[in-house]
Amino acid sequence: MRRPRRAGTRPRFLAIYLNDHLAGATGGVNLAKRSASSHHDAKLQELAEEIAEDRRTLLHIMHTLGVRPTRYKPFAAWLAERAGSMKTNGRLVRRSPLSGLIELEALQMGIHGKIACWRTLLALSDRVSELNPSLLRELLGRAHAQLHVVEQMHSDLAHKLSSR
Repeated sequence: MRRPRRAGTRPRFLAIYLNDHLAGATGGVNLAKRSASSHHDAKLQELAEEIAEDRRTLLHIMHTLGVRPTRYKPFAAWLAERAGSMKTNGRLVRRSPLSGLIELEALQMGIHGKIACWRTLLALSDRVSELNPSLLRELLGRAHAQLHVVEQMHSDLAHKLSSR
């Protein structure tokens, strides 16, 4: 039996979609922070702070839309990110030179996902009055800038590794 929709609630699929992106953002924040601390890199530290801010903004958007964050999806993403940090990398004690490259590639994938989310919400903003199109365009621009930074760092590191 279907429950009637209450006024102010959003469709179930939008809630699932946003919670999936919240889970990804949770993993992305943890990965960015870990990567920044292991590289001692100011650019990565700034990027990690921006990614954390983007996650907080996503939570605010969800709240505005009346979408409750699930607890299990972000926890599962956190757990997966932690497990990923313990992967075998050809070294038992120290970080492998490949670890940084893999982390940057994972950050690229996460930022691509974030770009897709902001684009989807922007497309919905003409029908969902609670969505702020100018904020979404700003978030989209920031995500593209983040992607450019990570791609450049990835390219620099790949060249450095290939010259060893």
